[in-house]
Amino acid sequence: MASEASEITVSETNGAGQTTNPATPSGRAVDQKLAGSSLVDPQHRDRLPPERLAVDRLIVALDFASGDEALALVEQLDGSCRWFKVGLELYLAAGNSIVVELKRRGLSVFLDLKLHDIPNTVAGAVRSVARLGADLLTVHALGGPAMLAAAREAADSVPLSPSLLAVTILTSMDQAQLAAVGITSSPGSEALLLAQMAESAGISGVVCSPEELRMMRDRLQSPTLITPGIRPAGSSMGDQSRVATPASAIANGADYLVVGRPITRAANPAQAADSILQEIEAALQPRQ
Repeated sequence: MASEASEITVSETNGAGQTTNPATPSGRAVDQKLAGSSLVDPQHRDRLPPERLAVDRLIVALDFASGDEALALVEQLDGSCRWFKVGLELYLAAGNSIVVELKRRGLSVFLDLKLHDIPNTVAGAVRSVARLGADLLTVHALGGPAMLAAAREAADSVPLSPSLLAVTILTSMDQAQLAAVGITSSPGSEALLLAQMAESAGISGVVCSPEELRMMRDRLQSPTLITPGIRPAGSSMGDQSRVATPASAIANGADYLVVGRPITRAANPAQAADSILQEIEAALQPRQ
């Protein structure tokens, strides 16, 4: 673990002492629209700034079974996307090395592990992951207030730890799915309850479905809202139950959009990503 973490290189310094973006493996510098657009203040990762550039709002989900597949997709999107999500499938397949490699390329990493265990175990996991340099890390709010507080305390104890995000109700869960596990309230009501509990534990970032965005924006103090379940108009819902278009999610208060299959399974991923970025940019115009 320690040897991998020591290989992380987020930036380089030129002769004038100025920070520059590292070159991509292909030898080209990361696109200038990504340069200098750090989303996470390294001294205060518990608060993400309200970035306005479309490229700073899109997180591409690397839902692949191997690191090679994931990095091939990253190559295809070279220069157009800055944020990438590493979920459980990829993390178990590629391990810490995939996070280290993405950071070496100067990219931002959303490590979506949805940690959910007893408080002591989750606290240890947060401390371990923090050494990799991931920018965002998810814990599952269903773990309860003690677990959330332990995660927060663990993050506070590690320099440059990732911002913590509380996952509420998965976008694949509808009323029937919740009822099957004994939850009788609506998905929206349960999501708000969990988000408020996380906020009380000091976790201001929330992952919620597009349907809960407006409610979260109105009812929480100053949340950072990240939403999956984003589907461009005309695309398949897949296994998601509560979805929205990029434009509607931005309009309802989303700070960051997580998009997977509409980009990763597209015939031309770069073109698909550019189309979504254009939609986000158009939606952001009235808010600037």
